[in-house]
Amino acid sequence: MSTNITPQHRQAFEAMTSGRFDNFALFSCFVDGRPASAIVAINRDGDDYLIEPLFVSVTQGMDLTDHDGRAPRGSS
Repeated sequence: MSTNITPQHRQAFEAMTSGRFDNFALFSCFVDGRPASAIVAINRDGDDYLIEPLFVSVTQGMDLTDHDGRAPRGSS
């Protein structure tokens, strides 16, 4: 079976769960104009900070399914 998980997704997940990094944060944002939150990596860039979104929260407008079109239990 194919997967939508890219090597970059796997690297981000492993970095967040390894405990080796402390530059992750929750970030309030909007997805398609709807309130959401994101997990972001924050890195210094000179005097500025780069905020890189890694993952966004599931919003009511999203249609979350597996590769067979099945929705997870408890979703509506």
